[in-house]
Amino acid sequence: MKKLFTILTFLILSQALFSQTKPAFWDDIEKFKKADREMRAPEDAILLVGSSSFTMWKDVADYFPGKTFINRGFGGSSLFDLNFYSKELLQPYKPSQIIIYCGENDFAANENLKPREVFNRFKHFYAEVRRYHPNVPVSYISIKLSPSRKHLWPKFTATNKMIRKFMELKPNAAYIDIVKPMTNSNGEARKELFLDDQLHLTPEGYKIWATQMAPHIK
Repeated sequence: MKKLFTILTFLILSQALFSQTKPAFWDDIEKFKKADREMRAPEDAILLVGSSSFTMWKDVADYFPGKTFINRGFGGSSLFDLNFYSKELLQPYKPSQIIIYCGENDFAANENLKPREVFNRFKHFYAEVRRYHPNVPVSYISIKLSPSRKHLWPKFTATNKMIRKFMELKPNAAYIDIVKPMTNSNGEARKELFLDDQLHLTPEGYKIWATQMAPHIK
């Protein structure tokens, strides 16, 4: 009995310790796994990978009639997190194409990061995409100029420029610019396209995204 009590105590303490030390976004990834167990993910769907701008786009399929999406955006995630969970995000699926939106939160989490560092994170994730899906078309949506993060715009712009150049040199790859249509003639972000937090998008904002994405949807 004493031995059994010791084992149970050890298991309880181990579980408690794991709960305190498990990696960021562990629960989000577990929810994706659970969803895949309960319903097999469709093949030849469009896989969305990235941060909360995808997470909150719950009606994305309504903007693209006849297309099927697998939305694997998880709020607050950075390119660092996409790399950490690359196997879980990429290996289980057989998509017709992959669209990425991420990078904004890297700078929000650490304002000392340089654009080159975030660009390198993107290159690493792109390599992971190609490891699991060598020939699937991949598109990257440019980092938006969120009004609430105006102090980071120069870094967003520099990172976008590097990623654009990188993607233009790769086969089956595309860079989708959403910055220009979301800014006015003065180069300022159109605040009406954002929710009250001036970070996430309104339906009108997503409509612009859909318009820019449409030529790249296979």
